[in-house]
Order: sequence, then C-alpha cells, then structure tokens
Amino acid sequence: AAGMRFSLALFLGLVALATASQTPLQRRVVKEVMEYFHGRSNVHYLFKEQAVEGAVEREDPSGTFIQLRLNLVQTTCGKKAPRRHNCRAQENRRKRTCLACYKFDSSDVPKVLDKYHNCGPSHHLVVKEIKHRDEAECRAVEEAGKATDALYLPGMFAFSRGLQA
Repeated sequence: AAGMRFSLALFLGLVALATASQTPLQRRVVKEVMEYFHGRSNVHYLFKEQAVEGAVEREDPSGTFIQLRLNLVQTTCGKKAPRRHNCRAQENRRKRTCLACYKFDSSDVPKVLDKYHNCGPSHHLVVKEIKHRDEAECRAVEEAGKATDALYLPGMFAFSRGLQA
C-alpha cells in the first residue's frame, strides 16, 4: 500500500509542477498570445487564460523554439473594461484555443525571430487541413535563424506568411 501512496503523491506533485513549470519564455508567449488575441477586431469580450497545454520547448544553436496551446474562456467583461481583475469567467460561453509557435534568439534578452498564431474554436484546430497548415507553419518558425539550406525556400516562406494577412 505504501507504493500506492507514493505514486499518488508523485501524480499530485506532477500536476502542481505542470502549472508552476512554465519557463519565463513560455510565460512571455502566453502574454503575447493574449495581447494578439484581444487585439483582433472580432473579439469584443475579455478572455481569461484557462489552461496551457502541450508546451514544447526546444533549444538549438540558433535559439529557443516554443510551441503551446492556450485555452481561453470568455468573461463577463467587455474588452475595454477598465477594471479587469473582477471579470468572471462565463463557463457556458465560448471557449477559444490558440496555437502559438515562437522562435526566440539566444541573446540575454531573447528577441522574437519568428512567430505564428492560430486562434479559434478548439474543434477547428483539430480539423486535418488546419492541423497540417499549423504544423507546417510551426516547422518554418522553428527553422528561423538556422543556417539556410536548400530545403528552406524564402519564397515559400513569404507565401505562407502572406496568407495570414
């Protein structure tokens, strides 16, 4: 029975760790995604961060790549609300999921080399076409700052960027 107790404690420890273990760069991505999301003209309410899922952080000589999914829930406050701390989440209201991929350089104060966001209803992001595009975009973001090789065509990159405008 001692083994059971240990594994439960371990499990609870891991859950606590998941929330506390966001690195400073991951927190920065979350903050940027929130700003990007609220900056969109079709968003009229303030959304709250509900959960961060599937965070990936990979380092290579050119910098740090971060990918995560941010789950947001709509609050009772309008976007322009002056007092934001007492905005209640509306549980039955719209939830949004943002996929974010960021590449930071390896300087002391990391700068964003490239980034990609896609926000929408969570069931949208699992649609095959959207998922494929997101994966391709994120791969391109991760490549930012690496030595250019033959596989990486600048024209292709410019084209994929143009689609978002």
